[in-house]
Amino acid sequence: MIVRSKSITVEDLEDDQQQLIEKSDIQTLAKYCTDLASKQEEIKTAEEALKLLVEEADKISSEIIPNLLAEQGLASLKLADGSSVEVKKMYRCSVRKDFQADAFQWLRNNELGDIIKNVVSVGFGMGEDNKAEQMLSLAEQQGYQPEQKTTVHAGTLAALLRERIEAGLDMPSDFFSTFVKDETKISRK
Repeated sequence: MIVRSKSITVEDLEDDQQQLIEKSDIQTLAKYCTDLASKQEEIKTAEEALKLLVEEADKISSEIIPNLLAEQGLASLKLADGSSVEVKKMYRCSVRKDFQADAFQWLRNNELGDIIKNVVSVGFGMGEDNKAEQMLSLAEQQGYQPEQKTTVHAGTLAALLRERIEAGLDMPSDFFSTFVKDETKISRK
């Protein structure tokens, strides 16, 4: 008598693997899934608590301490532990995306154009290193379209805003988003 062996299919292997998981590790897997869900909930709760702490610290730093110091006519204060407290202005400024061209023109018209970064780049294919070394003016003559991007770094704009405010000048709000607030710095010794 000839006994023929059954061919093993992929489905047979998958069924065997599934049965193995079900028999040996399903409880462990379930425990880890439960642990993961619990940790994710803890993270969500901690993030919400952190957000509230940051908001509370910001209010103390930008409103309460500056107001109390101002009421006492103080600009800074030394604490008993040797730490010093000082309130400084924090400046933020950015170009409004819809008015970038107008903002850059305003900067140029007010002799501030030197803070504008003007980046021009040309893309070349493989093996065209020699063409990449040619001057930008030659790029158009060779049939390439240079890309141009003009920007002003946010830190540079913030410094400009501070300088202009301290000089009694303004920044046009049509072109720039500006933000100024007090910020308390505590230096520990």
